[in-house]
Order: sequence, then structure tokens, then C-alpha cells
Amino acid sequence: MRLAFFNATRSWGGVKTWTLEFASALSGLGHSVTVFGRPGPFIERALSLGLDARPTEFGPDYNPVAIARFAHLFRTEGTQAVLVNVGRDLRTAGIAARLCGIPLIQRIGLPGDMKNVWKVRALHHLLRPHYLCPCRFNRDGLLQNLPFINPADTTVIHSAKIPADTPPARMGSPLRIATTSQLKPDKGHAGLMLALARLKAAGHAFHWDVAGTGQSQEALHAQARSLGLSDCITWHGWTQDVRSILRPADIFALPSLSEGLPNTLLEAMAEGLVPVARNVGGIAEVWPAVLPEFLVADTAATSDEAADAFFPVLERILTAPAETVLQWKRLTWEQCVHHFSLDVQARKLELFFSDLVPGGTPPRNNG
Repeated sequence: MRLAFFNATRSWGGVKTWTLEFASALSGLGHSVTVFGRPGPFIERALSLGLDARPTEFGPDYNPVAIARFAHLFRTEGTQAVLVNVGRDLRTAGIAARLCGIPLIQRIGLPGDMKNVWKVRALHHLLRPHYLCPCRFNRDGLLQNLPFINPADTTVIHSAKIPADTPPARMGSPLRIATTSQLKPDKGHAGLMLALARLKAAGHAFHWDVAGTGQSQEALHAQARSLGLSDCITWHGWTQDVRSILRPADIFALPSLSEGLPNTLLEAMAEGLVPVARNVGGIAEVWPAVLPEFLVADTAATSDEAADAFFPVLERILTAPAETVLQWKRLTWEQCVHHFSLDVQARKLELFFSDLVPGGTPPRNNG
């Protein structure tokens, strides 16, 4: 199949990561996938992965020049399906796909990405895209927010990651906790930090690796100093190589107040970290069924209440026998390998496209 993936957003987010990972996987299955985006890190990263990636200027919404350019490209290159995000790529490349009679797929990042306003309704009725969602939570939220969408026009294919080649075989001393979210208030770092301060006061040893940047960075650094945690934390800042931070860690802490299906959780599971997270969004859909006690109820409204919720869960892991912790790590890794590996989910995406594309290539047999 000849597929075109578009992303016109300027900042780097989970949808861009998803786009590159699944484009690479589909290319590995023998399909032709071309990635279009603004010049910069997204295209540079795509090229480094060996993808056919093209820097693109989209212009304003409904730009007739861009629409004509994309339509010409689709016709000359024999594009069979077009995948877009919810922004300017939808309002240019999406229109071009519709004019060419090519199946259009809109990838939904979060349920609230689109509002039920007349512009959205009019564009939906014009383009009639098929909506691809990374989790059931996103799909259900989309249908609730935009009740004019037919549920039959939605498909859920979970996000995925490439798991480590071998199961976890070692542990840190002390145990290392990793958090790899943006440093923003809704990511819940402040409440988690209070829990860690209590753990330190109770005599438990640990080290917290924090990756990411954001508007709360200075406030969190100050909070760490005031709580006497500076010697227990490494602030890694922004990094493209998150896996290098996760690999030596043992526990993944995700205290976010809201999420869709976070890439960060799947990345941690792929490395075999014991997950501890607030039960929000689509997290429960991928959670290891054998570790329900580490999924924290979404009832804490303040940082102090979050600390109350995370403290006993983290304390249980920090005080568990080494072999027990290692077994929890292996069970998490196995969950990713068997259900949420990129290979598994990419074949589901391949089948999805083959159903939409006339004469589309059926999924390959693993043998």
C-alpha cells in the first residue's frame, strides 16, 4: 500500500512519536509510507529512521495552493490512503484526499482535541474521515463530545512500543524511580514529590530520575530543595533518548491528573519498570492485570491527597524482597511484549488500512 502520513503541528507531542513509530513499522512490513511535516526535528527524525520524509509548508487553513499541491501529489504518486492529525493538515491535505476520492483517516490524540462547533461539524460532513483512536477512552470521549460522529466510523488501535530484547534481570541499589512527563501542573509532580519526601523521612532509600521540561520546572526544583530531596533527584531535562533513562530504572511513577494513553507509560513497560500511576484516561486499558494494586484511584484532589495515595504503593515496592520486585518488572515487560509491542499493533494497523484501501495488501503471516 502507498500511504501518506501528515502532521502540521509545531511542537513535539505523542502523536508525532506515534506517527514515526508506526510509519517505520509499516515500512518494515513492505508498505510505502511518506511522512509530511514542517521543516525541523520531526522531519529530521523521520529521515534518520530511513523514512521517505518531506518538509512541507501548509500555509493557512484551507490554503488552495497547498490543497492543489497535495491533490496533484496524491494522483501522481498513487497514494491510497491519507492519515492526518486534527490541525492544519486536516484542513489542507485532508481536503485534497477527499477531492481525490482517497480514504481519509484522522488520528485522534485526546478526546477534547475537537469542539462541537459549526466549523468542526461542517468539515466533518464535508470530509467524512474515519477516526483512529489510540485507546477506548479517547474513542468514547470523542463520541461524547461530537455526537454527530457514527461509532462505526471509529476504530481503536492501541499505541505501542518496541520492548527490550530481554526481560529485566537487574535492580538498582537503591531502587530508581523514573518519571518522564512534561513539567506542568497537570502532570502531578508536586504531589509525587511530597510522597517521596515522606518516604525519605521514613528511612527508605531511592533515587528519582526526572526527564522533561516545562512551566513548572523552577517551582519543582525549589520544592525539591525545600523538602531536602535534591540529593535524591537527577533532573535530566529534555531528551530524545528517554529509554536511556528508563533502562536502569526499576519503578515508573505517573501521577498525571489527566491523560489519554500516555506514550511514557508504554515506554516504561517496554523496559520492564514496575508501573505506579493514577487511574486516569486510557491507562487501565494497557495496565498489567496482575498488578492492580499499583494503579492508584483517581480520587486525590490536592497534592497532599496525592501524596497520601502514592506513599503506601511506593513504600510497598521499596520494601518488597528483591526477587519479588524483579518478578513484577518481568510481568510488566511481558504485558508489553504480548499485547502492546509495536509489532503486534502495527499488524492491526496494517489490517485496518487494508480494509479501507481497495485491493489493500492483507497482513503478513508471522510464520
